Amino acid sequence: MEEPLFTNPAGPAGQPSAPPDAARQDVPLAARLAPSELDDFAGQSHIFAPGSLLRRLIDTGTVRSAVFHGPPGCGKTAMARLIAARANARIFELNAAVAGVADLKKILDHAKAAFSGAFKHRNTLLLLDEIHHFNKTQQDVLLPSVERGEIILIGMTTENPFYYINRALLSRFSVFEFKPLDEPALRKILERALGKTPELKITLEPDAESHLLARCAGDARKLLNALEVAALSTGPDESGGRHVTLKTAEESIQQPALRYDKGDDEHYDHISAFIKSMRGSDPDATAYWLAKMLEAGEDPRFIARRIFICAGEDVGNADPVAIMLADTAFKSAEVLGMPEVRIPLAQAALYVACAPKSNAAYLAIDAALAEVRTGRLRSVPDNLKSGGRNKGYVYPHDWPGHYVSQVYMPDPKTFYNPTNEGREKLIADRLRQLRAKK
Repeated sequence: MEEPLFTNPAGPAGQPSAPPDAARQDVPLAARLAPSELDDFAGQSHIFAPGSLLRRLIDTGTVRSAVFHGPPGCGKTAMARLIAARANARIFELNAAVAGVADLKKILDHAKAAFSGAFKHRNTLLLLDEIHHFNKTQQDVLLPSVERGEIILIGMTTENPFYYINRALLSRFSVFEFKPLDEPALRKILERALGKTPELKITLEPDAESHLLARCAGDARKLLNALEVAALSTGPDESGGRHVTLKTAEESIQQPALRYDKGDDEHYDHISAFIKSMRGSDPDATAYWLAKMLEAGEDPRFIARRIFICAGEDVGNADPVAIMLADTAFKSAEVLGMPEVRIPLAQAALYVACAPKSNAAYLAIDAALAEVRTGRLRSVPDNLKSGGRNKGYVYPHDWPGHYVSQVYMPDPKTFYNPTNEGREKLIADRLRQLRAKK
């Protein structure tokens, strides 16, 4: 039985799904240099190193449904195509941003027939880019075929699959996280690009090379696009070579795009880094993450609320000034916009970062809440009741030191244990004295 042809196949069976015009010089350099061999692939050693799960699957020719997630330009599609090149399967490639259910059903019908032995290749491999664009209904269409093994699906996404892919489908996948490429991986890609473009005769000044590597934000596609623009915009010299200077490199890569979408993981990752830097007493990291969020257009009120919380949770009574400055910054964010609001936000955030730390107040209220929810329920003792019912109440200000021991809680239990950090040490010393009198 002859295999049907569709408008969507990525390439001939068992071949990498590279664009058919990849050899043309008007195709972007990043597309022309897509790795065709495993040795050409750079980066992702945490999942691709010899002996790792993904590498073992590739080396043994075992293809299983998987999802690759990570930032742009880190090798997700390149890896999927390398796997496809080794698969004894009919290969299809779709982009979920433009494909619909009708496209899926054509491929799934073919996969079902192939699985039954109707065609030469019994396995069908679908490379599905931007899988997060498929809604629940579209994802549900895939589920039965993936579950029965009629189709092998490799999905690629820049989003967190645990938020954007439904649980039933995700449970059938191996999930691999791709990370921004580090400098050694980017340097390998750059050296390969220079070696694979002899017609351009590109040479890079050391400063130009360092600038491209530093400003591409771990994105190989951005790096190669900038290299190509720099080379093509540099006229050849007498020998036909193109010498790329630092100035040309700066113009070619321009301002690095901030990988920050207020609606996705980047939003939460950056605020998490900001909070952890304040908690960890690193003012420089605090300033950087604050600046990046502000530059990306984050709502200053959102940032101010997090400074407020951190001041209470992580500084607490070790330095009560922190929460007062956080309160001022929060109020400033309500009435000021950029660029002015950056100043009170920076002042509060950096004060919190540099302040002595104590989470004793935070731990105390959580311990007290746990006691209320699961411990012994206590009634208000008579001496603390309101109005004229507070029989036996003793007024502390009538006593030396403005303190007198009396029952404030039946079956007393300690929740607050102040540290010896900052001003909280004074509180700890005082409490030790008072508790010794009970």
